[in-house]
Amino acid sequence: MSLRSLLDPDRRWMRLALSEAERAAEAGEVPIGAVVVKGSTIVGRGHNQVETLGDPTAHAEMLAIGAACQTVGSKFLDGCTLYVTLEPCPMCAGALVWSRLERLVYGAFDEKAGAASTLYDIPQDPRLNHRVETVTGVMAEESADLLRRFFAARRPGASGDGV
Repeated sequence: MSLRSLLDPDRRWMRLALSEAERAAEAGEVPIGAVVVKGSTIVGRGHNQVETLGDPTAHAEMLAIGAACQTVGSKFLDGCTLYVTLEPCPMCAGALVWSRLERLVYGAFDEKAGAASTLYDIPQDPRLNHRVETVTGVMAEESADLLRRFFAARRPGASGDGV
């Protein structure tokens, strides 16, 4: 690991989001993980629990945002950054805006449901009342590789190339 990567805070926090994604994979969930950071403190974390909870809204981002709101004692996450391993879907991207998150940093692009630059750009939509600064592609290959391995193990013969 290079000195640059050790000093890059976005990579540092994304590594923790990847750890959350690995927890999801261990539970048989799609391996997506997220952490919400305020200053130098994690205020929320989550990993996909859609199957575990039987809840289609139990995405990593939604769980991390909910935990962060509890921690900071507000429905607004001013001054916070969400690190997530995969580009948020429309539901999660909307939650970023409504929670007034300051920054979004994500790893892999989602060609099928991405709503933070790929199919839509909800966090930057000027028609909405808040915009979220977005940084893309941080540790994208590591994030995509985790997803590819997960789906390849479940779909014999599939390459996992849609990630």
